[in-house]
Amino acid sequence: MRIASLLPAATEWICAFGAAEDLVARSHECDFPDPIEDVPVVTAPTYDSARDSKAIDDAVTSTLQDGLSLYDVDLEQLREAQPDLIVTQDQCEVCAVSRSQLDEALAAWDGGAPDVFSLKPQTFKAVLDGALRLGRVMGRTDAAMQVLADLEQQLQTLRASIGVDRRTDPEALPTVACIEWMDPLMAAGHWMPDVAAHAGARTLFTEAGEPSTTIAWEALRAADPDVLAVLPCGFTVPETVRDLSYLTERPGWSELTAVQTGRAAILDGNAYFNRPGPRLYRSVELLASVIHPTRGATDPPPADWERIGVEDAATTQTSSNPA
Repeated sequence: MRIASLLPAATEWICAFGAAEDLVARSHECDFPDPIEDVPVVTAPTYDSARDSKAIDDAVTSTLQDGLSLYDVDLEQLREAQPDLIVTQDQCEVCAVSRSQLDEALAAWDGGAPDVFSLKPQTFKAVLDGALRLGRVMGRTDAAMQVLADLEQQLQTLRASIGVDRRTDPEALPTVACIEWMDPLMAAGHWMPDVAAHAGARTLFTEAGEPSTTIAWEALRAADPDVLAVLPCGFTVPETVRDLSYLTERPGWSELTAVQTGRAAILDGNAYFNRPGPRLYRSVELLASVIHPTRGATDPPPADWERIGVEDAATTQTSSNPA
């Protein structure tokens, strides 16, 4: 099967299921794993995505208000790839090429258009259900089931190490605020409350399956979470360090319990938390290492490009994801 993936998470699932050689086209954001580096890129952003938090938000908002798309699709190159299947999403116009945009583009497709498979996960379970459906569409059901079983075993091992199971009272868990954007300030929703629960904490401001939401700084101060996880959508650790002043220069930052106890951390939102692929399991491990620093051991230990403490942001030279 010839597959065009316009969604980074889908690309990672496709490769995890042993079908990297089936990829004939990818989006500009599909950057993992290494075997896909020679696959042709058929999308590009229509806004400057290399700016800081506020500038990106302003550009995205302006583009959407003007009724324009955030991404261009090179239809000529996509046709030349001759895909049997195109994988995209219909959850967020900001995250990747949307299903509606793709349907409009394919309406003018000469001859028989390829099949389109769309993902729209809202919870951790929905992420796994979508991955399994993708495996079936690809004819890789057995491989998909094995990958998911192995990842689930990895998760159960972690939960045992931090002493969390189905009998654990959620109210007894530490609280965590997962910051998905810094200006405007946003708390992560969708599958992130589930990720936090698996990592042994309960999220503030959002529930599993709910969309991410804008919050007031004073609301964060009043909630005073035990743990603060800063993982902006699409940002690497160095990019978040660059923009951290959007948080640290707010009144009362240094008085937050998470900051004072050393449980405020910057994590790679681009590779992990905001990308609902197989590395979502590593996301749980990384978050657990912040929530339960003496019990949430990970293998391998977190690298600087994956996670650093906020207190180290000004002094630690972090490197980009070597993958």
